Amino acid sequence: MAYRKMSAEEAASLINDGDIISLSGFTATGCPKAVPTALAHKAEAEHAAGKPFQVGMYTGASTGESADGVLSRAHAIKFRTPYQSHKDSREELNRQGMHYCDLHLSELSQYLRYGFLPKPNFAILEVCDITEDGKAVLTSAVGIAPTIVHLAEKIILELNAYHPKELLGMHDIYEPADPPYRREIPIYTPSDRIGLPYIQLDPKKVAGIVETNLPNEIGAFSPLDSVTKKIGENVSNFLASEMKAGRIPMSFLPVQSGVGNVANAVLGAMGSNKDIPPFEIYTEVIQDSVVGLMREGHVKFASGCSLSLTTPVLNEVYADLDFFKQKFLLRPQEISNNPEIARRLGLISINTALEADIFGNINSSHVLGTKMMNGIGGSGDFCRNSYLSIFTTPSTAKDGKISSIVPMVSHVDHNEHSVKILITEHGVADLRGKSPVQRAEAIIHNCVAPEYRGLLTDFLNLGVKGHTPQNLKSCFAMHQAFAETGDMRLTKW
Repeated sequence: MAYRKMSAEEAASLINDGDIISLSGFTATGCPKAVPTALAHKAEAEHAAGKPFQVGMYTGASTGESADGVLSRAHAIKFRTPYQSHKDSREELNRQGMHYCDLHLSELSQYLRYGFLPKPNFAILEVCDITEDGKAVLTSAVGIAPTIVHLAEKIILELNAYHPKELLGMHDIYEPADPPYRREIPIYTPSDRIGLPYIQLDPKKVAGIVETNLPNEIGAFSPLDSVTKKIGENVSNFLASEMKAGRIPMSFLPVQSGVGNVANAVLGAMGSNKDIPPFEIYTEVIQDSVVGLMREGHVKFASGCSLSLTTPVLNEVYADLDFFKQKFLLRPQEISNNPEIARRLGLISINTALEADIFGNINSSHVLGTKMMNGIGGSGDFCRNSYLSIFTTPSTAKDGKISSIVPMVSHVDHNEHSVKILITEHGVADLRGKSPVQRAEAIIHNCVAPEYRGLLTDFLNLGVKGHTPQNLKSCFAMHQAFAETGDMRLTKW
C-alpha cells in the first residue's frame, strides 16, 4: 500500500505537547489501543525529563485501559470530552488533574463542526481494512469517526487484524449537513440504511498505519442478582400492561437501553415476557443480552453505535457474520443518538439513574453532587425525546446505607419534565400527568425502600406549602448524614 506503515512508537512521536487527538470507537470497543499506549509512554518519558506533555482528547464515549487508563495515569490529558468511565480517568478529573466537559453524546460532532471546540490535530482510528483511495472500514464501533477524519490535520490508522475485513456492510456512515442546509434524516425504521458502509477519508492526510491484533477491552458484567432481576421484571410487566391499556401499539415500539447489568436484566426480562412481541432496538450501545435475544427470535434488529460485547460474545458474532450482518447496523453517534430520530421512531427509552428525588428529577453523573462518576452519556438525548422515558435504579446502595431516592438530587441531569416513569425493585411510579405532590406520593409508595419510606414521607410533610412542597433547610440532610456518619438512615430533619 502507498500508506507508510510504522510502529506505535513512531506514530506517537508525531504528536506534540498541546496537540488535540480524537479517537474512533464508543465505549471500550472500536478504540485505538497501541498508539494511545505509546503516547502515554512518551508522556512519562517527557515528564521524567522535566518537560511538559499533555494533549486534549475527543472520543465517542468512554474508552478502555489502553486509552483512558494509561493516559490518565501518565497525567497526559489536559482536557477531555464527552464521557468517561475508567477509574483512573475518574480519579484524575475529580482531583482536577484534567479539565472535563460532560456533553450529550449526540452533540459532540456538531460542536466540532460548528467551531465550538478546537479542531483536532490528529484523528486516530481503528479499522479492519483500508483501500488505496481512502475507503476505511471501521471495526466494532463508530463514534465520532466520520467527523474527525474531515476536521483533523492528520490521520493515524490502527489496522487491527483481530476484526475481520468482512465487517464491511455492518456500518451505515452518514453525516448531516450543518444549518442552514440540514435536511431531515431519512430514518423511519431501525433497519433503514442511509449512508455508506465505509468512511471516505483523504489519503493525503494519512500519516501512517500501525498494524495490530488486539481484542476489545470490554469487561464482564456483574452477574444478575435478585434486585436487578426484579427491576427487569417490573419493567417488562409495566410495558406489557401499557400494551394492554392501548398506550403502546400491539406491534410494540423500538427500544433504547442504557449500559450495564440492569440494562441487560431489563432486556432479558422483556425477551422472556410472553406478552411482549419480538421487538427492534434503536440505541447507542448493543450489549451481550441482545445477541442471545436475536438467536431466540425476541429481537428482530438492532441499530446502534457500538457492539459493546464481551470478547466471547463478540467472537460468537464474528463466527456467524452472515447471520448478524442482517441483524446489526452501526451508525455515528450523532445519528444513533439523534433527537429527531428518537422522536420520530417513538422510542421506549430505558436508562439507569444514579439518584432520583421524590419529585422526579434524575442525577445520572455525580456522587454527593461533586464527584463525577461517568457522565450524562446519551441518556439525555433519549430521555427528553422518547415516546416513553423510563429510569431504573436499585432503591438502595452500600447495604442499605444509601437511599437512591432522596428529597432533592444533589446534581440534576434530567428534570421532572422529561422523566415519565421511575422503576426500582419495589415497583413502578408512573409520573405522567401528576402534580409534584402526586409524583412524590407515587415514588415514595411504590419505589422507595421500606426503611426509608417514613423518612421521606416526613420530609414531604415538612415542605413549605406551595406547588412543590420543598424544605430548603433539610433537602440535603440525607446526603449530609451519609457524609458525616456513612449512613443515610441516621438522618434527622
